[in-house]
Amino acid sequence: MLAEELGYADVWVSDHVAVPTDAEYPPSAYVFEPLVALTWVAACTNRVGLGTTVLVLPMRNPLVLAKMVASIDQLSGGRIILGIAAGWLEAEFNALGVPFSERGARTDEGIDIMRLAWTDDHITAEFPVHGARFASMRTKPQPVGHVPLWIGGHADIALARATRVGDGWHGAFLSPEQTAQRVKKLRAARPEADFVISMRTRWDALEDDHDIILAEIDHYQEVGVTHLVPEPRQRTVDAYLRAIEAQADLFRRAGVTMTA
Repeated sequence: MLAEELGYADVWVSDHVAVPTDAEYPPSAYVFEPLVALTWVAACTNRVGLGTTVLVLPMRNPLVLAKMVASIDQLSGGRIILGIAAGWLEAEFNALGVPFSERGARTDEGIDIMRLAWTDDHITAEFPVHGARFASMRTKPQPVGHVPLWIGGHADIALARATRVGDGWHGAFLSPEQTAQRVKKLRAARPEADFVISMRTRWDALEDDHDIILAEIDHYQEVGVTHLVPEPRQRTVDAYLRAIEAQADLFRRAGVTMTA
């Protein structure tokens, strides 16, 4: 796979189930189901991490999700990075029959359910938000090791969730200046080096000025970003592959460590 040949540490897929016809974002409703896509990628690769940027947790049953994630993690040799968030598109929740007002509580309880399923056996517990009851229940397989949870979202409640239960924070499309404000709050609570500060960007190395991208790479690093996920705007396979080749060259020129 080209991403491995170029030295990328990980590859990422996004998540939307249903998109309103007149939505300004996302730019397309054509989005592969993320865990199905990552299963295919896992089978075609040997090394790269497999990430979601980000999966909307409260739209899904967390026990089924835990089983899917653990299965991919086992089959890939422990390569899953689960980026999750509470979501923002109310019409999508309505289409799924999930109360939009409960998304925060469902996210918090869903994390608890997944981690319990990944680490415990003969589970006995109750989860009132989901109406779930475990009476000496077993759910296997479990992941190879600890599945990193990178929490998305830019609001204070999302930052607090990231520092409380996450292994990292995964932001999206903020400027370095906007990112710096969040990093300050995150690091006040989670100063340890292994707490990841990740940012998804709209860089397209086929269309954007390379000097601007290089300057932004430096700026993000200066404000404390430790991981970057560029998202080229290309919509054909050939152009997208050329964009990630050009971006890999820019990362090398910037002195970025790519391979984990």
